Amino acid sequence: MLRGLTTVSFFADDIKAAQEWYTELLGIEPYFVRPIEGPPAYVEFRIGDYQHELGIVDSRFAPHGHSGQAGGAVTYWHVDDVQAAFERLLSLGATAHEKPVERGPGFVTASVVDPFGNLLGVMYNQHYLDVLGSRAEA
Repeated sequence: MLRGLTTVSFFADDIKAAQEWYTELLGIEPYFVRPIEGPPAYVEFRIGDYQHELGIVDSRFAPHGHSGQAGGAVTYWHVDDVQAAFERLLSLGATAHEKPVERGPGFVTASVVDPFGNLLGVMYNQHYLDVLGSRAEA
């Protein structure tokens, strides 16, 4: 039934600031910007090996209970070096949620709270690389 990750949506009270922060983090501009009565209310980036979508949505459209406090699910993005990614996130103003932890051979995770209250995870996952490699061979 589930075929794969398409879009992860984060929320921010200040979309312009979130757009700038994620542009700096990702090294790319959003490919889609949607204003709703004035400044952007939604921006979207395409990132990664499969061009997954990361959307930043104005908090006024957040599900009930979003208070700017970190919570909910953690979405993990594969990185080649968890410690370096974690340190870069902290240098950009994120705060540590969980420092890098080795979960087993070829599996390391860490997470931060971005400046807008969203949980952002980074992971080194050998299975991800194995699947990516097998797709390239096919």
